[in-house]
Amino acid sequence: MNKFTSEMMSLIKAVRKDLDEYLLKDSAARSKIHIYLTSAGFHALFLYRISHLLWNLRFFWPAELIHYFNRVLFSVDIHPAAYFEAGVVIDHGIGVVIGSTATIGSGTLIYHGVTLGSRRIVEGKRHPDIGRNVIIGAGAKILGPIIIGDNAQIGANSVVLEHVSEAQTYVGIPAKASKTFQKEANL
Repeated sequence: MNKFTSEMMSLIKAVRKDLDEYLLKDSAARSKIHIYLTSAGFHALFLYRISHLLWNLRFFWPAELIHYFNRVLFSVDIHPAAYFEAGVVIDHGIGVVIGSTATIGSGTLIYHGVTLGSRRIVEGKRHPDIGRNVIIGAGAKILGPIIIGDNAQIGANSVVLEHVSEAQTYVGIPAKASKTFQKEANL
């Protein structure tokens, strides 16, 4: 199988898994056709997946052109070099910014206004790695080459500047582990 065929198969599998996750995590989604036709977050994610495919095939200009249209149409700025596993949900989408060296695990739910950015201009890894089944609240900023563990929760408008362990809830500016939310989660 050549690289193009392999990349296309990965894109198709990812879109199918994305749709399944939207049905699970977006309470407004009534059906797959409803998501296809009306979900701006899904549309932005789909355009990212196409630009990522082109980026991986080394068609940088077309990838960046689709990236640009994604920003203009949906106010979602996901660099084509960022890596998303299949099964990510971007709810609403508006204002989401994800840098080129970020990675996001499957099952992750990202609300509007989230930034996965860098803290300073450096070469190499400078954006966060998000684990699987993470929830990132509206307006949260996760900055730098940090790791957010699987099943973690990041509160709305939090600014995360340090690693977050698995199944931890982080809130605040700067974000810290929340003992209150951890107790409620364990009930």
